[in-house]
Amino acid sequence: MSNKPAGPEILIHVNGAPRTVPEGLNVRTLLVELKLDPARVAVELNREIVRKPEWDNTIIDAGASLEIVTFVGGG
Repeated sequence: MSNKPAGPEILIHVNGAPRTVPEGLNVRTLLVELKLDPARVAVELNREIVRKPEWDNTIIDAGASLEIVTFVGGG
């Protein structure tokens, strides 16, 4: 049994790799699903930067292409 919600899924690309996700997913929820820390990433959707205040209202459509960059600290 899967923990994924039942319902239609769509195909998107994340950092060049195909991935199926639930239809209607927003950027913030995708980051949670990918287990990424929202405080440490930048998101580009279809070649446009999506600012953090817009993540909850930005729905990912079928065929979307996302680039997610994780910031890594060091010294």
